[in-house]
Amino acid sequence: MASLKDVAKLASVSLMTVSRAINNPEKLNKQTYNRVQKAIEQLDYVPDLSARKIRGDNSGPRAIGVLALETAMTPFSVELLQAIEKTAQQHGWNTFIVNLFDDKQANHAINTLLSYRPNGIIYTTMGLRKIELPTKLLGKNVVLANCICDSEDLACYIPDDYTGQYYAMQQVIKKGYKKPLCIYLSNTSLAGKTRRKGAEQAWLDAGRNLNDIISYHTTTVENNLTQEYMMTVDILKQHCNKKPDFDVLICGNDRIAFVAYQFLLSQGFHIPTDIAVVGYDNMVGTGELFYPPLTTVQLPHYQIGEQAALHIINNQTNKNVTYVPALFLQRDSL
Repeated sequence: MASLKDVAKLASVSLMTVSRAINNPEKLNKQTYNRVQKAIEQLDYVPDLSARKIRGDNSGPRAIGVLALETAMTPFSVELLQAIEKTAQQHGWNTFIVNLFDDKQANHAINTLLSYRPNGIIYTTMGLRKIELPTKLLGKNVVLANCICDSEDLACYIPDDYTGQYYAMQQVIKKGYKKPLCIYLSNTSLAGKTRRKGAEQAWLDAGRNLNDIISYHTTTVENNLTQEYMMTVDILKQHCNKKPDFDVLICGNDRIAFVAYQFLLSQGFHIPTDIAVVGYDNMVGTGELFYPPLTTVQLPHYQIGEQAALHIINNQTNKNVTYVPALFLQRDSL
């Protein structure tokens, strides 16, 4: 790989002149600048930004390091990473992502991330969860995206699941449904508990009785999504004996809704004429492919990534939880 010295030799200039051509081109005359640029292109020279940071030289682009805990494992979580990168580019910043597949084996990933001397770090997770900040990140400029931390005072950007589910239930009520069957995510998950609170509060605020709602939580089965979501079928079988005892199904996420569609349609029920269905997440490229298209709530992963990046870029100092709005998407299943 070509070095700064190689560029200087080929262009017949000093090391300082090459440095100015890269960082302060306005200080060089056009002829000298063009000669250096020609040498850079000929040698495919790439400036060593990490070495520059180690020397304390802040003249180059600033960088955000992203520690991504399982974030790249689902399409809608990838939107979060895309948002961070696009936002950084728009403001002249660089990004680099270090994937972490097990938060108990984080040392190597964190050492790699810190070796690049980022100006700020975004810790992201797949699925809203509570994390314990690794010791090596204590005292660093860290922002959390799609996760929270009780042990440290940090800025956190997470979905407003409570309001998202509250508004979805309001729409269910406005359309005249009176007997919801709710299959929430696990009650050990932050999203499962929060969304249930939002739905039930909307029901109560409309003057309804909670006894009119039939509620379940799925059980988290590690590394076995098929078993976890087939619980939906067992629940539906209990409540569709000859005639359904519910008129709308509130699903913890779109995958539960997908299983429910298959079961209900196989039993001869029409959506939404016989039973309405509401999902949550707005799985990328999936919601509109349901037949009929699935009414759901969109997780704001792009907005979370964007706001977390801007927090670092704009050097914001607030260290509190920011709830990012989750958009209700009205489609034909409700």
